[in-house]
Amino acid sequence: MDFERSRRTAAAMAALCLLGASAFIWRDKDAEAVAASAPAAVAASGDWGLSFQTEGAAPVGNATAEHLGQYDAYYLGDTGKKVIYLTFDCGYENGYTESILDALKKHNAPAAFFVVGNMIETAPDIIRRMAAEGHIVGNHTYHHPDMSRIADQEAFRKELESLADLYRETTGQELPRYYRPPRGKYSEENLKQAQALGYKTVFWSLAYVDWYTDNQPTADQAYAKLLPRIHDGAVVLLHSTSRTNAEILDDLLTKWEDMGYTFASLEELPGCQ
Repeated sequence: MDFERSRRTAAAMAALCLLGASAFIWRDKDAEAVAASAPAAVAASGDWGLSFQTEGAAPVGNATAEHLGQYDAYYLGDTGKKVIYLTFDCGYENGYTESILDALKKHNAPAAFFVVGNMIETAPDIIRRMAAEGHIVGNHTYHHPDMSRIADQEAFRKELESLADLYRETTGQELPRYYRPPRGKYSEENLKQAQALGYKTVFWSLAYVDWYTDNQPTADQAYAKLLPRIHDGAVVLLHSTSRTNAEILDDLLTKWEDMGYTFASLEELPGCQ
């Protein structure tokens, strides 16, 4: 890795740590505050958010599945089937991803890993393992910016295609065309931009506060969020930097299996093929 790439990598890791800390905190608080409120308004801009209104039922997003679908954007699977779609956001590697991969392999559970440039640069062997074991490696942009601030199609394209180019150089394969907006920040124009590039935009229907690496939840705290809120067709977002996720994933997948759930690839998400 040359000096310029090393400099970029260090800057990216610092930025990702800060971004991760602020990325989703309002969402979890919002979910608690509006659990009994009216359904979220139909919208297609701002920050992705969810309202959990009934335990065990799919949450209401701040944009409807139908509205998102016209832009090849999704957050939820078939709510009539006990299927879970596992996804991980990967800003950087800090020693937990291989344990996560081991647990997925044990359960024969496919997942999608949304990666940024830093993750591919610093952990190419792990990226190659993801692909070799049949997981989707998705596009989380090269630099993890607020994509809702990018109105220019060429600038938007560069963030995604720079990551796709790096993935191709690293694996010899084409990057699957699945995109997750950093921090869940998006605009209707972004959805159109991603669609024009052939990408499916993938949000989520279940997440919890797992990204503070120096303040990780206990296993019981994680289960308290992830078990009662699981639902049919759930698109689950976890972070690969979480020590707790690495420690509980085997047991968590077992608990979900005991509840009757199976795991499927985003390639099987209705409309997302």
